[in-house]
Amino acid sequence: MLVLCVIVAIDMAAGTGRIWLPLLATGPALAAATSRPRGVLGVGALAVLLGTSIAFRHDMALAHLSVVLAALVTVTLAGTLTSALRARRERVLAAVRSVAETAQHALLQPVPETVGPFQAAVRYSAAAAEARIGGDLYALVPTPYGVRMIVGDVRGKGLPAVGTAALVLGVFREAAYDEPDLLDVVGRIERSLARNLGGDDFVTAVVAGCPEPGRLEVVNCGHAPPLLIRGTEVTAVEPVHPTPPLGLRALSEEAPRLQGVPFDDGDQLLLYTDGVTEARDADRTFYPLTQGVTRHLCDEPARTLAALHEDLLAHVGGRLHDDAALLLLRRPAAAQAGKSAGAPPV
Repeated sequence: MLVLCVIVAIDMAAGTGRIWLPLLATGPALAAATSRPRGVLGVGALAVLLGTSIAFRHDMALAHLSVVLAALVTVTLAGTLTSALRARRERVLAAVRSVAETAQHALLQPVPETVGPFQAAVRYSAAAAEARIGGDLYALVPTPYGVRMIVGDVRGKGLPAVGTAALVLGVFREAAYDEPDLLDVVGRIERSLARNLGGDDFVTAVVAGCPEPGRLEVVNCGHAPPLLIRGTEVTAVEPVHPTPPLGLRALSEEAPRLQGVPFDDGDQLLLYTDGVTEARDADRTFYPLTQGVTRHLCDEPARTLAALHEDLLAHVGGRLHDDAALLLLRRPAAAQAGKSAGAPPV
């Protein structure tokens, strides 16, 4: 529309608008990028009307006018078709996003703010922004044996990685309720992957549980070490006995082992994937997760992860190039827990 107005203004002011008549075709051409087909037709019809008026005002030869009008009609029809195809692609993309969101809620179920005696929060970002889901996985479930959680990273990307993540989460959610021993939970996941994965596929993961107050159990299968946060001190829970990733036990004689970690009132545990620690800025510097946690730590896990996620995006310049998951579990102090429990329902 702006182009049409400029040409009319030139003609009204200087009387040379007819020189610019061919540029009227840019009106419907540009409208095709933003407008619906009906809007493109409207702009094209207006361009034809203005072109005809300017041509008759300056006694333009009929042959020249016919060429201009033919160009306007052709561009208008092409723009209308382009607009229709674009609108169709937008509808398809919207449908894909809707399916992806449904799949994400089924695969990566939302984590409530309170799970048993703990506060919890999750942040997840898929590198494929339009897909909304990727190969990272997480789950946190209350069981008869305490709260149990898993954070993992599937080798590879795309639909195969999503399928493997769904398999791991399905087995974990079932086994976490059935198996009193956390090592048996890991064993069931391992056996399932051995039956279903290819020889080169594997999953790194940390499986953790809180079987009793003041104590955590951690099984690290080739994954980045969780961060234990006590006061303002952040410590990596390095595995005492390194274990290969899930799906590769047949290639190693190392069996997974439980690692006990004290977990007192006010302590927090952060599980994450390598999409966080391997995120780089413009200078190829890795994101300093420990320093980030120290800067943004507070008593509300959701606020901590929100600030940490924003800090991570700022570090990489706005977009991650790998899937990234963060799960933060906090055991509130006894006084705080009692206050929360006694608060009136909203």
